[in-house]
Amino acid sequence: MFTEENFRGMSIIEFIDYALKEDVGDGDQTSLACIDPSSTAKAIVKVKEDGIIAGLELAHQILNRVDPTLLVKVMATEGSKVRSGDVVMNIEGNVQSILKAERLLLNCMQRMSGIATLTARMVEKISGTSAKILDTRKTSPNFRLFEKRAVKIGGGYNHRLGLYDMILIKDNHIDACGGITAAIKKSNEYLKKKNKNLEIEIETRNLIEVKEVLACGGVHRIMLDNFSPKEMKDAVELINHKFETEASGGITFDNIREYAETGIDYISVGALTHSFRSLDISLKITQ
Repeated sequence: MFTEENFRGMSIIEFIDYALKEDVGDGDQTSLACIDPSSTAKAIVKVKEDGIIAGLELAHQILNRVDPTLLVKVMATEGSKVRSGDVVMNIEGNVQSILKAERLLLNCMQRMSGIATLTARMVEKISGTSAKILDTRKTSPNFRLFEKRAVKIGGGYNHRLGLYDMILIKDNHIDACGGITAAIKKSNEYLKKKNKNLEIEIETRNLIEVKEVLACGGVHRIMLDNFSPKEMKDAVELINHKFETEASGGITFDNIREYAETGIDYISVGALTHSFRSLDISLKITQ
């Protein structure tokens, strides 16, 4: 179950309330116009294509927030494989409440299931290697928690949640502060001064920069950005487990296996949360 502690800056209830306010405004005028306020019915949430289901917990919370009297029965397990035609949730209660929750519920489930499905495909593609697939911060504003949750449901791993929980020194930081060595030293000094216990990762663009990081030390992970598989294999061998390694940039479903076989520890894939295709899911009143 999602909790407020999971969500920095906004509680789950606040997210649901803001999303409902955006969609409903001063009322679902169509339902108010043509459906008796006391009408009750049963409804199903049905998957219309194969994939990995995600967002069931959030959907349940949305329904409960809209109307605590709705009876909800979840028919699938978060992260399970589903096929077209599978019913993943039964709902019973006030028709106006069901229709009020419908779009927010489906928007969340479709997106989370699409992310989980793509992640599972990526994970399967590199099975048998030691590499782990990471997400990135390339997420939808105010929906990051759920997108990153979907990555985990699909078998991937979360990178940093935001700018606050890790130091990730990228090319712009390096160029703006005077180079790799300066950036690493300043970062360690900052952590010591602020008494913060955060991991440090640094991006490298070629083997020369990798060698500079190895000479300097003071990091936990080295990101190898836009390396070819051959260059990455050379870099991984050079690093030789002194630090964790992460591949990033230019990695697709077609070439991810080649990168995983270089011996890299992690592969970050922004496409998981910015180029996924939502899973087709519908809600239908049955009686």
